[in-house]
Amino acid sequence: MCAWGLEYESLKELKPDIIMLSTCLMGQTGPLSSLAGYGNLSAAISGYFNITGWPDRPPAGPFVAYTDTVSPRFTTAAIMAALDHKKRSGDGQYIDQSQAEAALHFIGPAFLDYTINGRVQGRVGNRDVHLAPHGVYPAQGDDRWVAIAVGSDEEWRSLCDVMGQPKLAADKRFATLANRLAHQDELDEIVGDWTQNRSDSDVEGVLQTRGIPAHVVQNSEELFSDAQLQHRGHLVKVAHDIHGTMTVEGSRFRLSRTPAKIERAGPTFGQHNQHVLETILGYDTDRIAELAAAGVLE
Repeated sequence: MCAWGLEYESLKELKPDIIMLSTCLMGQTGPLSSLAGYGNLSAAISGYFNITGWPDRPPAGPFVAYTDTVSPRFTTAAIMAALDHKKRSGDGQYIDQSQAEAALHFIGPAFLDYTINGRVQGRVGNRDVHLAPHGVYPAQGDDRWVAIAVGSDEEWRSLCDVMGQPKLAADKRFATLANRLAHQDELDEIVGDWTQNRSDSDVEGVLQTRGIPAHVVQNSEELFSDAQLQHRGHLVKVAHDIHGTMTVEGSRFRLSRTPAKIERAGPTFGQHNQHVLETILGYDTDRIAELAAAGVLE
């Protein structure tokens, strides 16, 4: 923006109450301010890759470019605060957002664990420090899986009962969370042996009935037809200029007085050129024709 003469100070001269937001991986100042890249690089810099994956394999990293998904939440809050400040004072603001710094907020427990206990967190696969058994277990069929998380001794006893092995509940290796965490390999083998001969939906149903958190690992087709998402109207069909219709995600929020409306798909390339040139930029027909002839609008 500075190279284009569109940095905050220049824009402020034209519009003193302007609110401007800059967002990049590492912020606008400091030795890494010029680092160009994507959210996966920022997630690696922020430490997320080191704690995501299997302990005997290279870092896998979190799904998607992690900082790209969490930073906009801070962006929204910062802009709303700036708008409120402008409404009260008439002053604009410049907001310099670092994606990495925004994401660090969510790795606070790891910082605290190191600061207080001297522990450096590493990769633990599907395991959890507060739940055992905790993982994704094979079910009957090709590439079928079910996620199970046991959060209390009572849930563990219920799981033993469901698996038809009530004696396991009294086994000293598994009687307490601390002991179950210490014998997770054996736990995973026991649970996996039980789930692999049953359908994922049956495992989910019987465990949920007993109050044990469990759910089928859905693929994209199953997610598309998920009864809960369908009931909530989360997946919305809209008209599309090229494909006829397409499905997009609806709002994550259900507001009583001002419900969100998803009425159209994303624009196709150049779809709104005419509107932008005529209505927003005020170009006349001759100038638009010149641009078209020069190939600018292709």
